[in-house]
Amino acid sequence: MRKVDLCLSSEGTEVVLATSSDEKHPAESIIDGNPRTFWTTTGMFPQEFIICFHKHVRIEKLTIQSYFVRTLRIEKSTSKEPADFEPWIERDLRHTEGQLQNEEIVGRDDHATYLRFIIVSAFDHFASVHGVSAEGIVVSNLH
Repeated sequence: MRKVDLCLSSEGTEVVLATSSDEKHPAESIIDGNPRTFWTTTGMFPQEFIICFHKHVRIEKLTIQSYFVRTLRIEKSTSKEPADFEPWIERDLRHTEGQLQNEEIVGRDDHATYLRFIIVSAFDHFASVHGVSAEGIVVSNLH
């Protein structure tokens, strides 16, 4: 079993929901592997996006690159549909003036088919997510 970045669109992952929409900064930018592209919120909080792996995965390490995110909550689901989410992580991120926030979360044998990222609050009126990567392995395909 090879470890891969499970969150790349090239691995079949997609963003199936995002509460903010900006055609210059689409949600797909979160998983395109390019740190210069990003998804941006459009004001009010909370804001969220959901990533679908289209398979059962085990996440060993999750990294989020963002800007101006104050409180981040991540929920996970092992359902075939984006439902039945359970709390996984909630973190207050440090404000990093002039550089990306780089938050690492080490998994504890954490399985998922979907991850929901909720930006509960931000340090400004807008926040951005430049990338999400998940180191881990594919456990099984969805049937």
